[in-house]
Amino acid sequence: MVILFVLAGLAAFAVLAGMQWYMWRRLVRDTTARPGFVRRAGAVVFVAGPLLMFAGVAGERAGAPFWLQKVLAWPGFMWMALSIYLVLALLVGELVRPFFLRRRSKLTPTEDAGSAEALSVEPVEPVEPVEPVVLSEPVESGKSAEEAPARAEERAEPATPSRRLFVSRIVGGTAAAVAVGTVGHGTYGVLRGPRVKRVTVPLAKLPRGAHGFRIAVVSDIHLGPILGRGFTQRVVDTINGTQPDLIAVVGDLVDGSVEDLGPAAAPLAQLRARHGTYFVTGNHEYFSGAAQWIDHVRELGLRPLENARTELPGFDLAGVDDVAGESEGHGPDFGKALGDRDRSRTSVLLAHQPVVIHDAVKHGVDLQLSGHTHGGQLWPGNFIADLANPTLAGLERYGDTQLYVTRGAGAWGPPVRVGAPSDVTVVELASRQA
Repeated sequence: MVILFVLAGLAAFAVLAGMQWYMWRRLVRDTTARPGFVRRAGAVVFVAGPLLMFAGVAGERAGAPFWLQKVLAWPGFMWMALSIYLVLALLVGELVRPFFLRRRSKLTPTEDAGSAEALSVEPVEPVEPVEPVVLSEPVESGKSAEEAPARAEERAEPATPSRRLFVSRIVGGTAAAVAVGTVGHGTYGVLRGPRVKRVTVPLAKLPRGAHGFRIAVVSDIHLGPILGRGFTQRVVDTINGTQPDLIAVVGDLVDGSVEDLGPAAAPLAQLRARHGTYFVTGNHEYFSGAAQWIDHVRELGLRPLENARTELPGFDLAGVDDVAGESEGHGPDFGKALGDRDRSRTSVLLAHQPVVIHDAVKHGVDLQLSGHTHGGQLWPGNFIADLANPTLAGLERYGDTQLYVTRGAGAWGPPVRVGAPSDVTVVELASRQA
C-alpha cells in the first residue's frame, strides 16, 4: 500500500513537472530569440510557481502560522488555477500552430522551367529539325494564348526562424491572455459573493400547513487564509436577504483553527431565520478541529446536528456527521439520527457529502440536502467530480428520496470558479395536498 502511494505521488510529481516544463517551453523559450535575462526570469517563475503552490497546500494542512498561510496562499493557489488554463489554452494553440507556420509560395511555369533546367542534363542536338509542340491550357473563345493567365503551382516552404518566433509569440500571448482572463473572471465570481438560486421540491407526505416552507442551504464557505470576515459578511447578508424559514449550513465552513478563523466566522451570529440555523460537519472540519468548531458555532447561535434529529412543524429535520469523521469515531450514524422516527412524517436530512444518499434511501428520507462537490469548481474538473459523486449539482431522485446538491458559496484552494458559479439555494418545500 505504501509503495502504491509513493508511486502515485511520483507519477503526480512527474505530470506536474511536465506541465511546468511545457509551459516554460512554449511561453518563454519559444518566444525569445536567444538565451538571456528573459529566459532566466521565466525559468525562475516556472520553478517558483509550483513551489509556492505546494507550500500553500502544505502550510494550510500542517497548521503553519496563519500569517505565513496568508502569504503563501494567494500566489500559490492562484498559480494552481492559472497553470490549468495556461496548459489548456496552449494545447488548443498546438492545433492552430501548423496553419500559421506553413507558408506557401506560387511559382510560374517559367520559374518551374528554370528550376527543371538547372537539374536536367543538356539535351543532344537533333539531326533533323523537329517541329516544336506547344502544350497550353484551353483558351476561351475570343482570347489569344498570350492573354490567357499562366497557371501557378503551390509549394509549401519550411517556416523561417523569424516566422516561427513570430507565430510562437502570437500563440503564446493569446494563450496567456485567455488564461489570465478566465482566472480573473472566475476570481471575481467568488469574491463578489454567492448568488441566490431557488428550487421548489414537492414532497408527498408534507402537510398542507408546511407548504411553502423555505430552507436556505449554504455549503462550502471555506473560510481560510484567502476568504475571511468580509466574505462571511457577504454570505450572511445574502442569506438574510432571502428571509428564509430555516437556514442549513451543510459543512466545510472552514479551513483552519478556531484560533485563526474565529474572527472570520463571527458574522455568522447575524444569521436570522424563524426556525433557526442548523449545522452539520463537512470533511474539512475534520482537518481543522471539528470538536472545537462545533462548540464555536453553537456559541454563534447555530445548532449542530450531530447524528441527531429535531421535530419541526410539518417535518423532521435530521443531520449526520461527515464520513471523514469515521477516523475519529464521529462518522454518520443513520440509526441514531433516523432509526426511531415516525415514518409517516416527512423527513429532511442534512449531510455534507452526496455519497450517503443510498443510506438515506434505506432509512426512508424524503429529501437530502448536501454540498461538497462545488459543482466541479474549475472546468473541466466537473467531469472528474461527476464520476466521484452520485449527483454533481442540482436536484435528482433516488427511488422515493430526492437529493439536492448545492455548488457551495466559497471555494477551496484557488478562490476561482469556472463553469460552476457559487450559490446559496432557497429550497421551497411544496405539499401535494396544497
